[in-house]
Amino acid sequence: MKNILYLFIILFTLQTKAQEIKFGKVSKEELEEKFYPLDSTADAAYLLKKRRTYFQYDTNDGFVVVTEYHERIKIYTKEGFNYATKKITYYKPESGDTEKISSMKAYTFNIEDSKIIDEKVSKKDIFDEQLNKYRSQKKITYPNIKEGSVIDLKYTLTSPYWNIKALNFQYGIPVKQLDYEVEIPEYFIFSKTSKGYYHIPPKESKKNKTITFSSKSRSGGGWTPVKTTYHSSKVDYTSKVSAFFQKNIPAIKENEPYSGNINNYRGGLEFELSGTNFIKVGGSYKNYTTNWEDVSKTIYKSSSFGNELDKTNYYKNDLNTIVNSAKNDYEKIASIFQFVKSKIKWNGYNAKYTEDGVKKVYKEGVGNAAEINLILTSMLRSAGLNANPVLVSTKDYGIPLFPTLDGFNYVTTKVNFSDGTYILLDATEKYSFPNILPYRNLNWYGREVLKDGSSRQINLIPSNHAKENNILHVKLDESGSVEGMLRKTFSDHNAMFYRQRNNVIKEEDVITNLEEKYTIEIDEFKVLNSEDISKPIVQNIKFNGEDFIEGINDKLYFSPLFFLATKENPFKAKERNFPIDFSLPWQDQFSVSITIPEGYTVESFPGDLAIGLPEGMGIFKYKIITQGNKIKLNSIIQFNKAIIPPHYYESVKDFYKQLVEKQTEKIILIKQ
Repeated sequence: MKNILYLFIILFTLQTKAQEIKFGKVSKEELEEKFYPLDSTADAAYLLKKRRTYFQYDTNDGFVVVTEYHERIKIYTKEGFNYATKKITYYKPESGDTEKISSMKAYTFNIEDSKIIDEKVSKKDIFDEQLNKYRSQKKITYPNIKEGSVIDLKYTLTSPYWNIKALNFQYGIPVKQLDYEVEIPEYFIFSKTSKGYYHIPPKESKKNKTITFSSKSRSGGGWTPVKTTYHSSKVDYTSKVSAFFQKNIPAIKENEPYSGNINNYRGGLEFELSGTNFIKVGGSYKNYTTNWEDVSKTIYKSSSFGNELDKTNYYKNDLNTIVNSAKNDYEKIASIFQFVKSKIKWNGYNAKYTEDGVKKVYKEGVGNAAEINLILTSMLRSAGLNANPVLVSTKDYGIPLFPTLDGFNYVTTKVNFSDGTYILLDATEKYSFPNILPYRNLNWYGREVLKDGSSRQINLIPSNHAKENNILHVKLDESGSVEGMLRKTFSDHNAMFYRQRNNVIKEEDVITNLEEKYTIEIDEFKVLNSEDISKPIVQNIKFNGEDFIEGINDKLYFSPLFFLATKENPFKAKERNFPIDFSLPWQDQFSVSITIPEGYTVESFPGDLAIGLPEGMGIFKYKIITQGNKIKLNSIIQFNKAIIPPHYYESVKDFYKQLVEKQTEKIILIKQ
């Protein structure tokens, strides 16, 4: 038994040491590894993802949050070279307290002639640039990167703000070893929220710690010598330590189709300060947030939110002119909405609070999202409408599933009607329309903040489908060439997306893009309603093309949807453990009329197909009719759900498989 116990201790010790990866010490085995053993498709992998976050007491600043990082990456392919450029974003406003990055060291390791060669990242390879008025970025470029290189990075981030950055367990590449530790003093209360579909249970422990306060006093003076007395006192406290350790964590890759913000679905843990308790050291208890009611009231009571809504004098004269000719509430809304959009330009900053204030923004004509939409909300209220601001988390910011102050970074506007209906408005976007919010806002749910500071959940996903209607008339030539007319109509969100994408470029560039996409030559091109956002976009294209018809032994073979067919299933992965995110419901319709060459008849054509997804989530219909020298096709693809849960992935994958097979199936013409 003693021998067995002794052997167990030895093995445990060896295993523990094997887990220790020291900065700057790279093995030949790491450098000689040709591919990641558990995922041969990986272009790179984290050999180590290590982090320690703790609170440190500073005599001048009080508690600050210190996070030490160490990451080691193995690069397997040229595509993995992207990981040889590291970007670290940190908070550095133009004025006020800033975060600081220190103790930065980095190396590139290669193996040459069986020798390990290390190259230190020099100061000239580290760039510091101001991204905007709030944030800066450290950019590190590793030297001498090759297939097989290992890069090693270590640095410390110190923040005066009592926040703990999210712990991410999954990334776009696999993680061979993850080692995180978070140490929180008893004075701070953090709520924790799991995100994604990969979880690591923490190992909890406690540490006893001490803060030493030092001070000095002087006595004497005049005829008496000055005497300096030094004083010190100690305060003992306890810190709670959460440790997360895991090996061989799979990647969630960014190239999966319809992923939305992939970071929403990668496993991890988010922290939010919900309270502080300094009663033990002569301070007080402060609650920051416990439920949605507290969250909304805290935000509403802010001088940069609720108070800004109450200011009205600065726009009164303009408002009287704007609504003077309006015959009903809908005309009032349209007039005010269009006025705010044209008067104030969005500066590109997402925000839930004002910065310069609504008066200054109104006067100067430039503001952040909160300023613009709070002005819109206030003007609508002053015009007698039941309007409220809506707190939003943009798609790139995350999903606030639980009560959180930090979970929102944007404000939009809602107008309620007596019959229970409502419309959503966002005046930051030139081409938006009532209930046509910018893509960045289509992120599950928002919180409507009422006049008393209470709130209620609002669905941000539109109920109307984003529609694209295709009417295609094609005439076939016996030689295999085609000519025809295509009329595309874009409605609702698709119309806004079209304008955002194409109204900012030259028409010849739009034509070139279409010719390359469809492999056609465009003879005539016209777009209707490009600036009239109340109407759908209508695109008329006269074209000709080749290579759509294959001639074999007096037979012609072609797909009746030609260049409009979906030729490839976007869903290729064997499995998927996060949702399919279309962002909004959508519908594509196709009406095709084909005139076949004289002397030919239809030998065969694809049969009808009608399939659906579970719970009415989507449909695909396809039907062909032949009438003399005419072939007519009607088809529709429609998804009624914006977000499809991962357990339906196989159903959607098979749905698209059948769709692609049907849309690429050939019609066969035979010469009489």
